[in-house]
Amino acid sequence: MKHAKRLQSLVLGASLLATGLPSWAAGEVKDIVGGPAVLETNLQPPVTQIAQQIYSLHNLMLIICLVIFVAVFGVMFYSIFKHRKSLGHKAASFHESTSVEIAWTVVPFIIVIGMALPATRTVVAMKDTSNADITIKATGMQWKWGYDYLKGDGEGISFLSTLKTPRSQVGAPGVAPTEARSDTYLLEVDNEVHVPVNKKVRIITTANDVIHSWTIPAFGVKQDAIPGYVRDTWFKAEKEGTYRGQCVELCGKEHAFMPIVVVVESEEKYKAWVDTKKKEMAALADDPNKVWTIDELKQRGEKVFNANCAACHQANGKGVPGAFPALDGSPIVAGPKADQIHLVLNGKGGMPAWKATLSDTEIAAAITYTRNSWSNKSAENIVQPAEVLAARK
Repeated sequence: MKHAKRLQSLVLGASLLATGLPSWAAGEVKDIVGGPAVLETNLQPPVTQIAQQIYSLHNLMLIICLVIFVAVFGVMFYSIFKHRKSLGHKAASFHESTSVEIAWTVVPFIIVIGMALPATRTVVAMKDTSNADITIKATGMQWKWGYDYLKGDGEGISFLSTLKTPRSQVGAPGVAPTEARSDTYLLEVDNEVHVPVNKKVRIITTANDVIHSWTIPAFGVKQDAIPGYVRDTWFKAEKEGTYRGQCVELCGKEHAFMPIVVVVESEEKYKAWVDTKKKEMAALADDPNKVWTIDELKQRGEKVFNANCAACHQANGKGVPGAFPALDGSPIVAGPKADQIHLVLNGKGGMPAWKATLSDTEIAAAITYTRNSWSNKSAENIVQPAEVLAARK
């Protein structure tokens, strides 16, 4: 009877353990190409020279630490074992030893120099952003990335990159996801950064709200994006593929939802992407003089709002108390439209200036949507693109 109860307890414990195992332990998730691997215990495979140097430095430092560990503890254990009291040894009494003091000063100095020289060479190379073939500005914002191609092939391209993983896979506190999670869960975006292989790419980082950090482990790149400051880094990918990273600076409640995806491709494919992207941008640059109906603006505005504003102000317009103001019942939304146009164009506090990333039509549509949604019934309930264009001047 006693053994039966123990067996029952073991079975129950095993079942509870199995239910608590992460999905990778059950073999449900595959390795992400260009991203993390299941049960990965080492750095991601490097695809740039800097990442390779970091990988080599990592291994070198571990070997040095291991040698020091073995040497120090070997001497210590040998001394304890061979000179123990049971063998008749007596503790020596001495005040100092000039030879020992010289040794334990010189040896660590040599070790530090041996570690510092290759590390310094790599750090200096990491900071050399000169002679870049392409320059891209990455702007961190809660909670997405904005990219502007400033120099080289693709100059003039600008877009936002947001999380592509649907919320139905994410779930919420106390609410289970309703859809199976993909292999690229939380590491997929709607607009990837494209760069050509074997070209030096300079990344300029900044932010418009809090500190973020632009990181791609396979490139050996990690650069903070700080509001009011411009920092830079670079990489030169030597292998085509899709490489993934995330914001690695704790930046707010949706910090985990800021992935970074870089597609490294041949020069021919990159030029084709540039042509396609520029055509898309031209198509989105609507005629600001066109007069839209309120239903047309509301329909388009809902898409713009969900893609760019809902993360902070929420899809129901209630905002986040103490962090982001509600738009439902907002005096700005209900008041003169000129004030809201100015606010959306130029930003305020944690809100970015959307004039650089959204067209006049998109801004007009988003404002019109907020003025006619939820409980809002604004007197000035429609904004035309021409009004936004006039406010820019």
